[in-house]
Amino acid sequence: MTPVATIEAVWRIEQPKLTARLVRYLRDLGLAEEIAQDAFVMALERWPHEGIPRNPAAWLTQVAKNRALNRLRRTTLIDGKHRELAIDLAELERETPDIEAVLDEDINDDLLRLIFTACHPVLPAEQRVALALRLLGGLATPEIARAFLLPEATIAQRIVRAKRTLRDAAIPFETPRGEERRERLATVLEVIYLIFNEGYVPSAGSDWLRSDLCGEALRLGRSLAALMPEEPEVLGLVVLMELQASRFATRTDKAGDPILLLDQDRSRWDWSLIRRGLDGLNRAMVLTLTPGPYLLQAMIAACHARAMKAAGTDWIAIAAYYQALALVAPSPIIEVNRAVAVGFAFGPTQGLAIADTLRDEPRLKGSHLLSTVRGDLLEKLGRSAEAQAEFRHAAELTGNERERALLLARANSPPLTSLPKAP
Repeated sequence: MTPVATIEAVWRIEQPKLTARLVRYLRDLGLAEEIAQDAFVMALERWPHEGIPRNPAAWLTQVAKNRALNRLRRTTLIDGKHRELAIDLAELERETPDIEAVLDEDINDDLLRLIFTACHPVLPAEQRVALALRLLGGLATPEIARAFLLPEATIAQRIVRAKRTLRDAAIPFETPRGEERRERLATVLEVIYLIFNEGYVPSAGSDWLRSDLCGEALRLGRSLAALMPEEPEVLGLVVLMELQASRFATRTDKAGDPILLLDQDRSRWDWSLIRRGLDGLNRAMVLTLTPGPYLLQAMIAACHARAMKAAGTDWIAIAAYYQALALVAPSPIIEVNRAVAVGFAFGPTQGLAIADTLRDEPRLKGSHLLSTVRGDLLEKLGRSAEAQAEFRHAAELTGNERERALLLARANSPPLTSLPKAP
């Protein structure tokens, strides 16, 4: 690994912690991020020539603290708030001359505060995602832009607006408690889930899988689980991502084209990751008698993971879990997935009956999912012309080029010569 690559790897790990430490004392997210970036720039300038310090985190923290003090001392006569912050930092400097001795002091609390701040529900979802990837994932603006196939200016504006909104709304840098914490945790998990899903099947572009984006989401989820090991929904989301990630090597062929779940070579799944996920699921199940939405989705993923062959999938259990999920977190997307599960468990006629109840659902009008599922169920019922029309309609709606090609291929495929038996 080159020195620059090593520095970037250190930065990806240490940046959230450094920013969290600085925000605790500066109480200004934008200023904390700017000073953390300054420390990273200095590392890029010095480390390739001087060598990487024995304790890179301590080096970055000391540099950032010194730069913060210098910055604030220059502004104390202009801004009373900055004068107060400079006093706080100077006091910290006097109390902790050995920075290595206090690096881990309260860092878990600081990181939790940063996570809950970056994912605050006062921000629109797209701003939360961009800010979380910037602050918690250590991704630069160009990296985030590439991940979502958006202009850099768009991502930069989202990040700037997010920080401005947090500042103008005077959002405190704190971890909420009680009911507010449970509500805010749902927002945090939603952000991580959105990042993973965008990597799992990108909404646009020519890739069927963005494993780098999924990896960032999984890293964020594992970090959150380390900070909140007794939260079953946090563990549930991590398990869900791990079990889904176990199939990455088999989700595309050599040309990058999709291989659907039932056609994948299960011997090539990552069984060590599956074992890790199933162990995590067992730990999460002990913590609650009423599984939430992420834990229920993890239970569904576990049904697939446990099936050594596609024919051995427990579709009846999956249908039951989707029924429970529909009660806990009702949404039309869940109903679409429930239609698939019911179709496998009890036959395509029953699955189609559920799907047909969603045809006038306004929240599905711009989505290709319902037409894809209806096409599949109609095809299994031998209603080929209707199925092909649904696949064509779905192809028009998806923004993913690989998915569009797959749907058009199904739309142009010859009718089934014999009907498959219902599982």
